[in-house]
Amino acid sequence: MGPVLAGVLQLLALIGALALAYVPLGNHMAKVYSSDKHWRVERWIYRGIGADPDTEMRWTAYLRGVLAFSTAGVLFLYGLLRMQGVLPGSLGFSSIDPDQAFNTAVSFVTNTNWQSYSGEQAMGHVVQTAGLAVQNFVSAAVGMAVAVALVRGFARSRTGELGNFWADLVRGVVRILVPGAFAAAVVLVACGVIQNFSGIHEVGQFMGSSQQWNGGAVASQEAIKELGTNGGGYFNANSAHPFENPTPFSNLFEIFLILVIPFALTRTFGIMVGSVRQGYAILATMATIWLGFTALMMWTEFAHHGPAFEIAGGSMEGKETRFGVGASSIFATATTLTSTGAVDSFHSSFTGLGGGITMLGMMLGEIAPGGTGSGLYGMLIMAVIAVFIAGLMVGRTPEYLGKKIGPREIKLAACYILITPALVLVFTAFAMALPTPVHSMTNSGAHGFSEILYAYTSASNNNGSAFAGLNADTQWFNTTLGLCMLLGRFLPMVFVLALAGSLAEQRPVPATAGTLRTEKPLFTGLLVGAILIITGLTYFPALALGPLAEGLAS
Repeated sequence: MGPVLAGVLQLLALIGALALAYVPLGNHMAKVYSSDKHWRVERWIYRGIGADPDTEMRWTAYLRGVLAFSTAGVLFLYGLLRMQGVLPGSLGFSSIDPDQAFNTAVSFVTNTNWQSYSGEQAMGHVVQTAGLAVQNFVSAAVGMAVAVALVRGFARSRTGELGNFWADLVRGVVRILVPGAFAAAVVLVACGVIQNFSGIHEVGQFMGSSQQWNGGAVASQEAIKELGTNGGGYFNANSAHPFENPTPFSNLFEIFLILVIPFALTRTFGIMVGSVRQGYAILATMATIWLGFTALMMWTEFAHHGPAFEIAGGSMEGKETRFGVGASSIFATATTLTSTGAVDSFHSSFTGLGGGITMLGMMLGEIAPGGTGSGLYGMLIMAVIAVFIAGLMVGRTPEYLGKKIGPREIKLAACYILITPALVLVFTAFAMALPTPVHSMTNSGAHGFSEILYAYTSASNNNGSAFAGLNADTQWFNTTLGLCMLLGRFLPMVFVLALAGSLAEQRPVPATAGTLRTEKPLFTGLLVGAILIITGLTYFPALALGPLAEGLAS
């Protein structure tokens, strides 16, 4: 079997698995977030945190809950990292420096999971399990809660109430993420992923230096790392490490975990707004972009010219031979079109155009299908923009799901889509203009510029993957990337929840002959075009200086 055919068959198998999980998982999540009953363990949690799960919240109260919980998470994780040297199970590792501790705490609380450290050389068992793994669960649940609040904004009328943040958070963890991660961890252990609390072992000599490996609760962390679109690896090589991702099957299974919740949330959306066909329209938009990017990535990596590439079956530099070009391409597009950031190959070693595709996937806003929750609310914001554009074309007040899209709603949506481009472009410009940050670049020219552009794109969009080659463990990058992660996560949530509150207060508008049918293929095409055009106009100059220049020169 040739490598191209193998890649295509893996893609088809992945699509089949996602299709099988779509309806049951989407239905389950809709039931979870619509239920008025609380499990006993959930009631214990509510009593422990002093929350009343039955109190409805307006958008401002919901936002306060999101910010208060996330702030507490940052402070707790920062303290844990700073005290690692005196904690049991530290494996002899010292406490984390203040700037790196800030960066790491912010990274995991914001569901970014950017790592400026080597996991097996810096973090002990307590930090990995009680700190980082816990945030993998709760940060994903926060994103899902905000998405559900926006869906309620479309579904409800003449009320400003969006549900209860604490109930949404706890249910997301207890009823969705914990059971899913447990089942996934069992599968990963069966595939050969390690799960233990062993210490550091010397395994031999290599080039005159001793080789050391340490164990850890890797399978359990790997499961929620992918299922919650987190991405932070237990080891520096991330999902390219055989302890995290040993076989082609485990690789395909991890891609499935990355995509399954974001895609299934479109059905949850359709059920909650009372029209499954609306969910299918959003799903079709996400799937069109994802399949297009995946096909383009596979083509650029397989079609790279030269006898060495032809013998290897494609551009194999930076890719694992046990996965090959096809599986690595599928993983790369999945992880950058979501907010995952896990890697099974090194994006800096991709072809120039291939590296550009990974960047463009993040620049779209990670909405195809996006992160757990963040992908759905990002796509719904773009849907609001799309119906506004359609309204301008026909001279009619735009409507979406029975709600008028007026000046307030458009301003909130516009602020949402402007935040991350501003963070990416402004901080990239500063890094390139100042004398110190550029010293962290391994490469010069277009590829060196791509390293910095990728770093700020990844941080601002809460992705967490790295282009490699950039030394990000400096005070400048730890601080500025941390700020990008904070602002890129929580400022958009402010506008999402404000929009949800505005929509929930409206009276429903009855559909007429002139109403745009947003469940039809025509709207799907309009939405895809709006996403690509808005992104292209925003980022094309920066892409032209980096990956496009490199790709056209090769």
